[in-house]
Amino acid sequence: MTIKQHFKILCVVGARPNFMKIAPVISAIGQSALLSSYLVHTGQHYDAAMKHAFFDQLGIPEPDIDLGVGSGSHAVQTAEIMRLFEPVLEAEQPSVVLVVGDVNSTIACALVASKKSVPVVHVEAGLRSFDRAMPEEINRVLTDQISDLLFTTESDALPNLKKEGIDGARVYFVGNVMIDTLRREMEKKVPVEETLALAKAPSTFSPGNYGLLTLHRPSNVDKPQVLERLLRTLADIGKHLPLIFPMHPRTESKISEAGLGELLDNSQILTLPPQGYLEMLGLMSESRLVLTDSGGIQEETTALGVPCITLRENTERPITVSQGTNTVVGTDPERIRTAFDDVMSNGGKVGRVPELWDGKAAERIVKVLEKWLNERSQNSLVS
Repeated sequence: MTIKQHFKILCVVGARPNFMKIAPVISAIGQSALLSSYLVHTGQHYDAAMKHAFFDQLGIPEPDIDLGVGSGSHAVQTAEIMRLFEPVLEAEQPSVVLVVGDVNSTIACALVASKKSVPVVHVEAGLRSFDRAMPEEINRVLTDQISDLLFTTESDALPNLKKEGIDGARVYFVGNVMIDTLRREMEKKVPVEETLALAKAPSTFSPGNYGLLTLHRPSNVDKPQVLERLLRTLADIGKHLPLIFPMHPRTESKISEAGLGELLDNSQILTLPPQGYLEMLGLMSESRLVLTDSGGIQEETTALGVPCITLRENTERPITVSQGTNTVVGTDPERIRTAFDDVMSNGGKVGRVPELWDGKAAERIVKVLEKWLNERSQNSLVS
């Protein structure tokens, strides 16, 4: 006889990339008779505008608790999250701690849970850039090592995990929760005309006649010589296709510090403040191409069928290259221009939507969690 219990899933978010991943998971947990969610926001990234741009737009419930950690060095931020998360974990006594992605909140809360013998569930496991200079790569590798359940977005993830000694029995290929959100919210995207009107954009910008640019990684914006090289190349591209550039506050600061603002002022690059998810969805889906150093945007453009030029030397999402619309070019001006010319002349890579990127990843996660937690519960009763 099977006795069904109720299980609390403590879900952790902390930074922008987490919000699109947690929204469908919390929604799917809400449909379960066995599971309930408790949402912890570490406050790694948080402000009032972001709340509207992500929490409100995506239907994420108010966090049960906001730790209010704020910014800081990687060490300071990680340590502060651990310090503040531990008493929450002790008070709530969840069945599992569920973390998503690869930000500092992910590894910090996973470490606390693991040391307190609370099972850790990692959504978006097994992705690897094989570049240990990326802080996110360290977070990914370590979180996977201490996770009890690992949910992967693509088939390449399992071999990565097995090479690191992780038992394949703990790994479940469920698909991509980011794409769950994209498919669910597509009908609500903000039309580009609205965004352009609000920005008082010149008439040269119109749906289908612009490129979307995002730039935020330290490897691209922290070194003035790299940043200048990129901006000069992008300004040159803007002469052939106007670019829309929602600018990360940190990127804006680095451009100002390096005295490179005039490269944007005298170009066909329209700078915007950070945009909400639905605004970005509109900008992406109606663009001619996207130039980015974001991991998530590589996935979203593949799902949308929009050509993507990745301004990095590597990617932890290789399926976007092998099956999708993504071309990785680094920061070399010639390689960027060649990829750009290919899109303009030939339409770029067509690609296809990868396996299980069908909008049902969160549902699969919940089914596995229900079965896994029930079996653990039964085994504990027997022992």
